Amino acid sequence: MHDDRSIVEHRLRRVLHDRIQPAVHSQSVPLTIERWEAPGEPVPVAEGLSAGYGPASAGEPWGPAWGTTWFRVTGRVPAEWAGRTVEAVIDLGFDRNMPGFQCEGLVYRPDGEAVKALNPRNDWVRIGGEHVEGGEEVLLYVEASSNPILVDHAPTYEGDRLTARQDPLYRIERMDLTVFETDVWELVQDLEVLGSLMHHLSQDDARRWEILRAIERCLDAVDLTDVAGTAARARTELAEVLASPATRSAHRISAVGHAHIDSAWLWPLRETVRKVARTSSNMVALMDDHPEFVFAMSQAQQLAWIKEHRPEVFAKVKKKIADGQFVPVGGMWVESDTNMVGGEAMARQFLYGKKFFLDEFGIETNEVWLPDSFGYTAAMPQLVKLSGSKWFLTQKISWSQVNKFPHHTFWWEGIDGTRVFTHFPPVDTYNSDLGGEQMAHAARNYREKGRGSRSLAPFGWGDGGGGPTREMLARAERLRDLEGSPRVTVEKPSAFFAKAEAEYPDAPVWAGELYLELHRGTYTSQAKTKQGNRHSESLLREAELWSATAAVRVPGFGYPQVDLERIWKTVLLHQFHDILPGSSIAWVHREARETYARVRAELEAITLAAQTALAGEGSTPLVFNAAPHERNAVAGMGAAATPQRTAEAVTAAARDGGFELANGRLCVVVDARGLVVSAYDVEARREAVAPGLAANLLQVHPDFPNMWDAWDIDEFYRHNVTDLTAVDSIELTMSGADLATVTVSRSFGESTVVQRLSLRAGAKVLDIETDVEWHETEQFLKAAFPLDVKADRSAAETQFGHVFRATHTNTSWEAAKFEICAHRWIQVEEPGWGAAVVNDSTYGHDVTRDVREDGGQTTTVRLSLLRAPRYPDPETDQGSHRLRFALAPGASVTDAVREGHWINLPERTVFGSDAGVAPLFRVSDERIVVEAVKLAEDGSGDVVVRLYESAGGRAAGTLTVGFSASSVTETDLLERALPEAGAYELGAGGEVEVALRPFQILTLRVARG
Repeated sequence: MHDDRSIVEHRLRRVLHDRIQPAVHSQSVPLTIERWEAPGEPVPVAEGLSAGYGPASAGEPWGPAWGTTWFRVTGRVPAEWAGRTVEAVIDLGFDRNMPGFQCEGLVYRPDGEAVKALNPRNDWVRIGGEHVEGGEEVLLYVEASSNPILVDHAPTYEGDRLTARQDPLYRIERMDLTVFETDVWELVQDLEVLGSLMHHLSQDDARRWEILRAIERCLDAVDLTDVAGTAARARTELAEVLASPATRSAHRISAVGHAHIDSAWLWPLRETVRKVARTSSNMVALMDDHPEFVFAMSQAQQLAWIKEHRPEVFAKVKKKIADGQFVPVGGMWVESDTNMVGGEAMARQFLYGKKFFLDEFGIETNEVWLPDSFGYTAAMPQLVKLSGSKWFLTQKISWSQVNKFPHHTFWWEGIDGTRVFTHFPPVDTYNSDLGGEQMAHAARNYREKGRGSRSLAPFGWGDGGGGPTREMLARAERLRDLEGSPRVTVEKPSAFFAKAEAEYPDAPVWAGELYLELHRGTYTSQAKTKQGNRHSESLLREAELWSATAAVRVPGFGYPQVDLERIWKTVLLHQFHDILPGSSIAWVHREARETYARVRAELEAITLAAQTALAGEGSTPLVFNAAPHERNAVAGMGAAATPQRTAEAVTAAARDGGFELANGRLCVVVDARGLVVSAYDVEARREAVAPGLAANLLQVHPDFPNMWDAWDIDEFYRHNVTDLTAVDSIELTMSGADLATVTVSRSFGESTVVQRLSLRAGAKVLDIETDVEWHETEQFLKAAFPLDVKADRSAAETQFGHVFRATHTNTSWEAAKFEICAHRWIQVEEPGWGAAVVNDSTYGHDVTRDVREDGGQTTTVRLSLLRAPRYPDPETDQGSHRLRFALAPGASVTDAVREGHWINLPERTVFGSDAGVAPLFRVSDERIVVEAVKLAEDGSGDVVVRLYESAGGRAAGTLTVGFSASSVTETDLLERALPEAGAYELGAGGEVEVALRPFQILTLRVARG
């Protein structure tokens, strides 16, 4: 037979695009259009409905950047359309291929009820039911947002309403009443499904040719001058091939409706509030028409926004949740970053997220849903289990540049040994359209063949929202059991996970972090956002600790539960995976800086009120130590009158144009360049700085990645470096016998930096405070510490423990980790001696090794201080920064844990009585660290303490409760008693014996006696 395949396929493409699809909406009459421009920020719906509208027309420009235009559209259904299906087609000027990234609208009835949203793939509104009577009046309102298109990866000032242009961005394309031709629409779905399937079958497969001939007969049956009149006849030619069932071994796909909505990214938080309302309205409307449709929505914050701002939409959502169609998933407050979020904050993501779902809907979410975060901490499996969840889903690992992840369904093992059943959908997108290409890719790509047979596909327009469409559901219906295709079933995520785990209980194990080999620049971009997060986490610890202590110790002191929960939720929101990573537009980060300033002020006021109540009356200076370790003779989490210092005095002397500082524990030499050329550990008789090199060396690299400016750094940035060794000034100051400081000033490019290198009496760290006036563009600032240590791995703090990463590059997996994340510290060691670098707000690091000519090894630890990408915020990090870090020679992991807490939780002094404040809890083993002390969420007055083993080994010790208590109960992160937990006996003196496995998190609820 002659091969006419390409001719038929080309015919299908043209006829479908040029004739059949345009015939879906046949007859049309224009609607009357009026408009009103809302001044400034969006207005309440009632105000928009009652505004004074003026005339408008199709073809008219509208919408300045970030503006809101209200349209009132009116019309009458022609009498001759009686018995037909009628829709309003409202095209605001859409680019069809960018739903969620441009203008959007939400349609209202005159009474303010939201009908559905408008976007490029959803530009219709059904008028009446399936069949109209004819003559009906039409009156609709559209709240249209004119968000600028910011996806070009080019520097732009349109990302903030303060700098964006005000000329119109869009043009009204069409606002018409039309006849919806159901048979034509169904024919389009048939042809799209079969055509897409056909293209992804082998040319040697008879099924491909069977479909081709059926399509050819179908096209022959279509009269192009009367598509609507012949569509039903044409569909009969496809019935047989659509009815042919899938093979027994066909891959099974659980299709879950989804609309990934970034809580902020190329739009501000306020626009996300509206995006969530638009998408939810569409999903509810789709559910009304399709009872089989299931839609999963994560992020409790987004549902809370609907409840607060659009209660009538929330009521509809709540009903669909009760019906089982609208499915909350995720169990977290937002889909947060997981690399940089602190341990206690990660616990609160689950506490407040799951608590919202339980309180509002009575639902215990079991799936942790994080498709788009930029890598996943190895602490996550334990947190998932302790939250009461049992499954984990991610998609982003498919973006890795170098190594292909070896599993799609696996057990993920965390740093403590906890395992969680995990799925990584082989469809390689969290925005699937259920098209033939994606379904074929999922089946081919699935790496568990022969052991497992099923995967999950989240489908629906996403990132900017939108969700599934009626077209996607039509595809799912046709792909339910179709020869040549995977079997597609629309169902809940829980149904997939239960079946997948039952089918594949012995899935392979992946131990450790899920490192994304991409987006490594997100550990550093937008330094003030990162600093605001870290400082807020520390301030929240203090506010809760001292408020709980005051509530227990001071009669009548009221624990500020409501305020603390509200502030926690604000901080958790800003941990979203495009805010904390620094990958959002300027507006988002400007507001974040303002928010963190308010959070700081409020938390410092809460802390001061509690400390003042605890201090009592008097004029004695009391030092409050919020850290979990004793410091300067003040107990961890306690307060005491300022003690007499017994440490050896600090001395300083000029040396070769620089200075030598010593305190009996460390001897530090700062040379004439302001660089640390020696940091000698007196006790160990050991030099920390590699011979011939200098520590605290600031280095600048060019930083222009191949794509994703704020997100990425590419390894080739290391090919060029400028060491900052020129000095404007260097001077020494002494603060009595307790402190010596060398101040170094430098200039480079358009920027300046002032560093204060300080040695304190009794300290075994060199503190470095760095003030940078940063005005570079596409540059990367690092601080290097070349250490005389033979270390094949580094230890970096993560949530409730640390992770080891190789310093060598033996394999592509190790080489790909050229930039890594650490929290408060990073440490390297050889048997018997190590060193750490601690910080108060830096996350990005790199660690490299080099063998010297003398045979020794230099292990260089570098902190990533500042970047200057230009997209999506062209002014990223420009301005003033204060960064604090410290070198700790001779530090073990336990020392690093302690120093990391100290630099993040500085002492505070309040005047009061000399009685001091005894801590609520003491722990006998310093490896067991207290992460949080608070009152229980339920208002019972019980005290909750969260502990973890910090060194990576087993630890047994005594927790002493410093107040009258009646019982101690182990709980999950939601403060619910764990049924499998053993009883904890409370001794007469408040002693509780605890034993923890490596990196175990232990939450105890202590009832007050």
